[in-house]
Amino acid sequence: MTTENAPIYLSGQTGSGKTAVALALAKTLGPVEIINADAYQVYSGLEILTAAPTEEEKELVPHHLFGILDCDNECDAAAFSDLARAKIAEIEQRATPLVVGGSGLYLKAITHGLAPTPPGNPELRKKLEEHSLEQLVTQYRKLDPTGAKKTNLANRRYVTRNLEICILSGRPASEIKSVWQNNQPNIHAVYLRREREDIYARINRRTERMFEEGVVEEIAALGDLSTTAAKAIGIAEIQALIAGEMEREACVETIQKKTRHYAKRQATWFRREAAFRSVEVGADDEAETIAASVLSLP
Repeated sequence: MTTENAPIYLSGQTGSGKTAVALALAKTLGPVEIINADAYQVYSGLEILTAAPTEEEKELVPHHLFGILDCDNECDAAAFSDLARAKIAEIEQRATPLVVGGSGLYLKAITHGLAPTPPGNPELRKKLEEHSLEQLVTQYRKLDPTGAKKTNLANRRYVTRNLEICILSGRPASEIKSVWQNNQPNIHAVYLRREREDIYARINRRTERMFEEGVVEEIAALGDLSTTAAKAIGIAEIQALIAGEMEREACVETIQKKTRHYAKRQATWFRREAAFRSVEVGADDEAETIAASVLSLP
């Protein structure tokens, strides 16, 4: 794989070993700087829960866009794509950007580019400001029921902007935000593919390990959560454990199950993404071996 400072995109299911492979790639390629493309590793305070790179790992290679937001901040694919694309352009001047993550929508927003949304309309915005939040939410739900389910409806700014997009475009905002600028980008993109039994076993072990590392205390220390952050697998279950509403064993098993289901959805997503070439990974393969397989791609 020849890059000449062109970005490399490294994806895979949760628990597939992306962090270790990224570090191995950085050792071989150098100079390399790693950019996060995980929807939840962008948040500070969820490092154990999301298996974010450790401080020791970050010291080995420059890392970007990890832990940059407080958990009460919203973040969607469009906003993250803007951050990541700007960071990629900056790093390309001095090193190879290695974009690492398993959030398919976030990665696709970066690699394919989301279609632009209609610009703000001052006259329409003024009219919308005259309505109560409840009225705005009711209208938004009618025009974009799918988007409304994914939006923090207590945040007037988000509701107003999405409603504005619906009215100006005549289409649901969620539909507008899922259209791509480039359906066939010329990129260096890899998907680490493991056998189902292997990935499930890795997920189960990682869940047990995060409890050993103090994830309960991590979640107990959280303050307010945005709609986005609150969706991270494990938060609701651990909060129920802390409240005495769930036993530890049941909590661990539920998180393992939900994470396995998420991994299955990831596999389905990346099977449809022709831009990402698969690299088969064996259960006993070392990170350096996997990195060599990635670099041997034509």
